[in-house]
Amino acid sequence: MRTVSIRDANQSFSRLIREVEAGETVVITRQGKPVAKLTRQVANRLDDPEVRDRLDRLRSCLRKWPRDGYRLGSITEDDKYGDAEL
Repeated sequence: MRTVSIRDANQSFSRLIREVEAGETVVITRQGKPVAKLTRQVANRLDDPEVRDRLDRLRSCLRKWPRDGYRLGSITEDDKYGDAEL
């Protein structure tokens, strides 16, 4: 990840865009503080490595859960809806 000031980004914007197209992420700063991030726009979010990684971790966690869920006990109609008259 590369960091540039607003002034430098303004002077070399075309070069920064080429770098972003190549996969580089550029953080733009004002007085040393990050204010914007340039990243490559992907047509399909699944092509984004960060999204793929998060999705893979989620799938891994879900595989550990039983397919039929956890049984917490029995629930009666009164538990669900209370005993109020309709």
